[in-house]
Amino acid sequence: MSVGIIGHYRCGEHNMGEHHPESGKRLTAISDQLIRSGLDYVVRQFDANPIDKSLFNLAHTQEYIDFVYNNAPQDGDENFTVGEDSIMNAKTLTSIQLSAGAVIDAVDLVMNKTLGSAFCTTRPPGHHAEHNKGMGFCFFNNVAIAAAYAKQKYGLKRVAIVDFDVHHGNGTEDIIKNHFNDDAGYLFCSSYQYPLYPFEITESDTPPIINTPLAATDKGEQFRQKLTEHWLPALHKFKPEIIFISAGFDAHIEDDMSQISLTEADYRWITDELKVIAEIYSEGRIVSVLEGGYSLSALGRSVVAHINGLIGN
Repeated sequence: MSVGIIGHYRCGEHNMGEHHPESGKRLTAISDQLIRSGLDYVVRQFDANPIDKSLFNLAHTQEYIDFVYNNAPQDGDENFTVGEDSIMNAKTLTSIQLSAGAVIDAVDLVMNKTLGSAFCTTRPPGHHAEHNKGMGFCFFNNVAIAAAYAKQKYGLKRVAIVDFDVHHGNGTEDIIKNHFNDDAGYLFCSSYQYPLYPFEITESDTPPIINTPLAATDKGEQFRQKLTEHWLPALHKFKPEIIFISAGFDAHIEDDMSQISLTEADYRWITDELKVIAEIYSEGRIVSVLEGGYSLSALGRSVVAHINGLIGN
């Protein structure tokens, strides 16, 4: 089955400031590289639908949801800061709804076999958003919402979320621990540079949390070795019925957000490994969601490598 890309031009309108690294230029860079690579003719492309507000409750408290909605700026209003570093302008709420809605759409398209796998090229990102607060450029946790949705709507028993962003997916871990009510049906694997934001992370090899820290000096060889030792055995043992990917590309050697030195080949490698696991246990079902990645050229090239891996080119 085919691979799809789900996004919306309005996700580019969320603006946290002229020089902020999490900008709409990221989506433009991805689009440009997809065209340059010829992949825009290979994948199926879909416009995201806005999420039903009630679905935010799958991963977040009603109090926090109301806080974001009630403080969302309107045209002419000043920006509003959620948490320490997640800034809303008048376009942000629409971008939030479409970013989260894209992942819900991806679940439906993959589960009904319209697509074999999907990549959501959206923003704002989500993996730092905890069950009751936003942080780290994130407002709502797109992946966690969609994972719970997949279980609720389609009755899946075992859902894996893997996160190779250079920053730990603290929000996803928090939601699994504090909002999913000890549901044993999740496995979360996260690799990240340590120490680095959000800093207070505990290494773990005990499901449902597999936290795999990387040193600032690590390159592709160490990344591949550690994920082979820690992630892959846990995923094979878990036998996921669907795999979600928090796909952050900010560990790239050209990205100033970190000191780890990965390349497009490393992102292709982990995509290939996850695709093998999905084909064994999940009928090939993968839903991947953009998180970090701030060096524009490296981001675009890494996404192309990732999508080629989903396709199997």
